[in-house]
Amino acid sequence: MSDIAIRVDGLSKLYKIGALRSKHDTLRDRINDVLFNPFKKLAKVAKAQRNPIIRSTSSSSDDHIWALKDVSFEVKRGEVIGIIGRNGAGKTTLLKILSRITEPTEGRVEIYGRVGSLLEVGTGFHPELTGRENIYLNGAILGMKKSDIERKFDEIVAFAEIEKFLDTPVKRYSSGMYVRLAFAVAAHLDPEILLVDEVLAVGDAAFQKKCLGKMGDVAKEGRTVLFVSHNMTAVRSLCPRSILIETGRIRLDSKTAECIDLYLAGTFQDESTYRDTSSMPRPDNISPNSGLRITNVRLCTHNGLTVVKTGESLSVTMEFVCIEMLQNVGWGFYVETLDGLRLLDLKSVSSFPPFPSLAPGEYSITGSLPTNPLMPGRYKLGVGARDEARGLDWLPEVMQFTVEESQRYDSLWFEKTAGIFRVKSLWQPPVKIRTINLP
Repeated sequence: MSDIAIRVDGLSKLYKIGALRSKHDTLRDRINDVLFNPFKKLAKVAKAQRNPIIRSTSSSSDDHIWALKDVSFEVKRGEVIGIIGRNGAGKTTLLKILSRITEPTEGRVEIYGRVGSLLEVGTGFHPELTGRENIYLNGAILGMKKSDIERKFDEIVAFAEIEKFLDTPVKRYSSGMYVRLAFAVAAHLDPEILLVDEVLAVGDAAFQKKCLGKMGDVAKEGRTVLFVSHNMTAVRSLCPRSILIETGRIRLDSKTAECIDLYLAGTFQDESTYRDTSSMPRPDNISPNSGLRITNVRLCTHNGLTVVKTGESLSVTMEFVCIEMLQNVGWGFYVETLDGLRLLDLKSVSSFPPFPSLAPGEYSITGSLPTNPLMPGRYKLGVGARDEARGLDWLPEVMQFTVEESQRYDSLWFEKTAGIFRVKSLWQPPVKIRTINLP
């Protein structure tokens, strides 16, 4: 028996967009169109034969776009694959084709096994049927026997947490209830191949954690999983291998860490360590009338260079304007990985208390790390200021920066250190316990 679960060969999907269709308001309009324009249809066909869009190698034309173009890969049984890429890259289109919701324009897909999919909210459910009836309906679509569905029924209901609404038509469910039931059905009815889109983002944090745990269990059982997500932390923890899709084509099919690094590098390309932040957008919870505005942010090392190195000092300077008298103001900056994991969160109150009062004027403040503990890699910087009652200004993603290896570590004969931080540790030379007499 082949160990291949999914084989995709030269897969392409062409969509027609923005095309204006002729409008027929009445039966007379339709008859007139047939009588007075009998050759219009033939002309369109002839033009299409002279310039066949379907054979074009370009990514799009005026009214057509390739959502996928020449995509090929194989997935072995039991593999857990992450599918990542920007919005509009073609990830959902790929899963829809694999789920047989839409047909490809070109190429071939071979699927060996029963497929369970969780794509858009509502996919695969009949809105007029109850939650109970939809569980049995989905099981039947998957080709399961009624006895198998009944064996899993209680487990599905308990996971979805919808006992009170089990006999209510699903059209009256909230989006969260819908997703909980849809995921429970998809994960528990023993599909050999599970396709999951970003729809998990609809659920609350507790349910997302529960779903990710269940997906991990499914993977351990040896079933095949394709997981589309913008949550890089989840992809990194679940998927040893990932596929990065850009503009409908596969950019990289490799280890997850390599795909995520390449994806995030393309998302945050600007490496400048100085930002004019006066016109940068702020989060919704920051009032434009707060009385304080951060206007410039600079990141540098002790020697004034813009290259940040492991083990050397790192400082963040914020210039700001105060336009009214403010009380008890404090500042801070934080560093995150590119996929949003908070590593450092440093506040000015660790060095001095908030200012009792701050008069209108222009100011500059600098926060420093005497020794930068970050390992070589790419990071995001955020800055903010607040008083006791509210956030005055906040820039969650001012810039991206790269930490490079310091020369004093390059000469070590150890392999590259793993982990997130490199901190100083104290060691003592070996102490002899006893002598061993060799034969």
